[in-house]
Amino acid sequence: MVVFPNCKINLGLNILDKREDGFHNLQSVFIPVQLCDALEIIESEKDELFIYGKKVIGELEKNSCFKALQILRGVRKFSPVHIHLLKNIPMGAGLGGGSSDGAYTLKLLNEKFNLGFSENELAQFAIQIGSDCAFFIYNKPIFIEGRGEKISPINFLLKDYEIAIVFPEVHIDTALAFEQLAKSRSKNNITTTLFSKTKFLQSKPEDWKNMLVNDFENVVFPIHSVIEKWKRYFYEQGAVFSLMSGSGSCIYALFKKSDILDKLKAGILRNNKIFIKELRFEDERNINIDV
Repeated sequence: MVVFPNCKINLGLNILDKREDGFHNLQSVFIPVQLCDALEIIESEKDELFIYGKKVIGELEKNSCFKALQILRGVRKFSPVHIHLLKNIPMGAGLGGGSSDGAYTLKLLNEKFNLGFSENELAQFAIQIGSDCAFFIYNKPIFIEGRGEKISPINFLLKDYEIAIVFPEVHIDTALAFEQLAKSRSKNNITTTLFSKTKFLQSKPEDWKNMLVNDFENVVFPIHSVIEKWKRYFYEQGAVFSLMSGSGSCIYALFKKSDILDKLKAGILRNNKIFIKELRFEDERNINIDV
């Protein structure tokens, strides 16, 4: 059985106060994007994880797929498995690729062995893997609060737009990005701003340039100017909105479908670093989230 864990982007990312548990409160809108890894789970004699494709940093035992496996092993009995993961989503990019792999491992094991967990129950397990992992259980546009565990569905469509994503070959350490942001705010006496969910839902992508921010850009751009250059490039090419996703380093841009087709025909956005994807959400079903 093979599935394709997709990535996400942040439509705005406001970093608020630091919590007693060491995490930060934040606000953002996550939407799924069909830039995907590939994940296969087959029964075997012992649990093993095999990773192919893009380089993955860290010990296998700390990989999100292996964490997901161990979490479910703690509550259900099922056969040993081999997990085969083909990495296509880059690490340190702000796209949530590792979290998606962990969430999809939970979902695939649940389906393969008929474990009987609901989406909400799987989301509870996902939170143990990573702050943004629960999003990928539902994989719908969602408003995020808390450290990422407070999630509520929102309804909007982006069917008239396509997304361009570029990975500038820069790995951003999320913990270090939080540290630099805290230092910058303390030094410059900068206060946090709140994300207006109501205002966002009343807006359109053409409004977002002057409305949505990613607080990490203030500390990442001065260190890695190439990331900011890509954002400027996308606006120069007619993007209606562009922003860094997560703590970086990926920059994405929204284009009107007609505009992006013209750019591609002219060869302007033809670059092996740029991924062009449709913004399609799987269905329009309502979801009841309780995590």
